Amino acid sequence: MAKSPDAFRTISEAADEVGAPQHVLRFWETKFSFITPLKRAGGRRFYRPQDVVVLKAVKRLLHKDGLTIKGVQRLHREQGLKRLAAYGDPDEAVAFEPEGGAGPAPTTAAPAGVSSVRLRQVLAELEGAKARLEAVLSRTG
Repeated sequence: MAKSPDAFRTISEAADEVGAPQHVLRFWETKFSFITPLKRAGGRRFYRPQDVVVLKAVKRLLHKDGLTIKGVQRLHREQGLKRLAAYGDPDEAVAFEPEGGAGPAPTTAAPAGVSSVRLRQVLAELEGAKARLEAVLSRTG
């Protein structure tokens, strides 16, 4: 029986979904303050759906886009968790808690004939390109 998309995931289920070993997820917890699964008695971790999206984003940024751990930390610090999560799965509509009491993000209407899913994909691609460019510039400067 398959779990609901809103169900919590164990570390083994999250690792399978993300495509990274369990020990890597635990390591990322030590490096990224924004990775905060729920911990139950005995230290068992349970990942919310939005946690899995964030883990996918971290994996993509580190392994596909070539950012360093410090680069991902800076991206989170400068752009916030919601923007960072867009790298994980731009098609997935996941609710995130507002950060720092900044309030809801401003919204704009999409041009006629353009889906919001496609716009999120393009935004994620542009942000990835920007992050890669910043990483290169920081190494050369």
